[in-house]
Amino acid sequence: MSYSFGKNSLKHQAGLNPDLKLILNRALEISVFDFGVPVTGGVRSAETQNALYLDGKSQLDGYKKLSNHQLGNAVDVFAIDPETGKASWDHEMLAVIAAAMLQAASELNTAPLRWGGLWGHYGRDGAFCDRPHFELVIED
Repeated sequence: MSYSFGKNSLKHQAGLNPDLKLILNRALEISVFDFGVPVTGGVRSAETQNALYLDGKSQLDGYKKLSNHQLGNAVDVFAIDPETGKASWDHEMLAVIAAAMLQAASELNTAPLRWGGLWGHYGRDGAFCDRPHFELVIED
């Protein structure tokens, strides 16, 4: 089955790193599950990042510690439940989407892509599992 991003998901991709947009589009082509980008899933202002931090949804406050979302190098996604057509953060569906995202990054030979579902595997001790999150590894 072939999927395409809805108008809101496209709007929420505004300002993202072009490589990240390429990865999203390729992943959607090869993913078993449809997925989208939520309203706070793309580029974030410091205020939005801080609100997520205060709500316990991020470990970065947006001021002292910037998120890769603020730089356009990160995106969060949600799965679309095939039975209900509604947004889902089901762990198994997000893992399948992650496989498509990582495969897309490899195929496209972009900057490396890191998945928040594997934070502990990247040497981030004590980091929480952030399955909807993907970020480009950009070297300074």
